[in-house]
Amino acid sequence: MAQKVVLKVLTMTDDKTKQKAIEAAADIYGVDSIAADLKDQKLTVIGEMDTVAVVKKLKKVGKVDIISVGPAKEPEKKEPEKKEKKEEKKEEKKEEKK
Repeated sequence: MAQKVVLKVLTMTDDKTKQKAIEAAADIYGVDSIAADLKDQKLTVIGEMDTVAVVKKLKKVGKVDIISVGPAKEPEKKEPEKKEKKEEKKEEKKEEKK
């Protein structure tokens, strides 16, 4: 299952170090996508890869802190849809009675 790893690369202050961080993360097997935010010094890596391998590779670029590790996509809530279907069924029954 794909996972989303959000890292803070403290040395990522300009475009040159940003590019180095992206290239280092891209070398890892299983990485699907990479997003870098220079303002917050965050690097988001998504894919089926080992988190430790990502951090090891990025340590060559500079100091790295792990912010979060979790599933790539958050599970969708299906409860509101069920309530709407129940309401529709109730309305249909009312219309049939009339």
